[in-house]
Amino acid sequence: MRIVGIIQARMGSTRLPGKVLRDLGGRTVLGWVVRAARESGAVDDLVVATTTLAEDDAVAAECAALGVACHRGPVDDVLTRFAQALEGREGEAVMRFTADCPLLDPAVIREAALVYRALGGALDYLSTGLSGTLPRGLDVEIAGLAALRRADREATAYHRTHVTSYIYAEPGDFRLLGLAYPPGAGDLRVTLDTEDDWRLIARVVAALGDRCVPFRELVGWLRERPEVCRLNAHVEQKELQDA
Repeated sequence: MRIVGIIQARMGSTRLPGKVLRDLGGRTVLGWVVRAARESGAVDDLVVATTTLAEDDAVAAECAALGVACHRGPVDDVLTRFAQALEGREGEAVMRFTADCPLLDPAVIREAALVYRALGGALDYLSTGLSGTLPRGLDVEIAGLAALRRADREATAYHRTHVTSYIYAEPGDFRLLGLAYPPGAGDLRVTLDTEDDWRLIARVVAALGDRCVPFRELVGWLRERPEVCRLNAHVEQKELQDA
């Protein structure tokens, strides 16, 4: 089973504009995500899906520098952007990444892909986010191509921005599977959405280096440093309908 990895990335952000191209330990945030996807060995193809806005010329230029394919599509209709990015690419499933999650663990990405492939056609959607046991910013999700195409036909409103939410929030007859990683660390936040998120992530990279850190090592490091966790503990994740 071929899995296509798609990283959604754009310079526009209501809370932290330009975050995907910030320099983090010598490489861009987007570069961290591309590296994690590649190190996982889980995807058969990888493409960055950005917008047609002039400001995202910089994203396209970074993709060229990283040697990763780039597709440019609608600004707010990210689901259509994904569907367009898949045109001409061989695959039966899509692994979705967002370019504001630089601390992804390649091992988690690889495990999710292994489970999805092992179950073959028995699933429409697999995610570590359904269980909420990983820190926010480390979750992995895979959608079957048929399910994603159905979502593209049927989804409306905010589901078109979130790509996969139509599948898991209004499942109907979609077949879902959640992967859990105990002990739970869902209270921790390592996604990049605000300056306080940046302060925490920068502290992690300064201490642990320019490498993909295994999630248990990351969680352990954070648990031992509550003062670091407090840097962004107050940040509220946007609700689906508000993001």
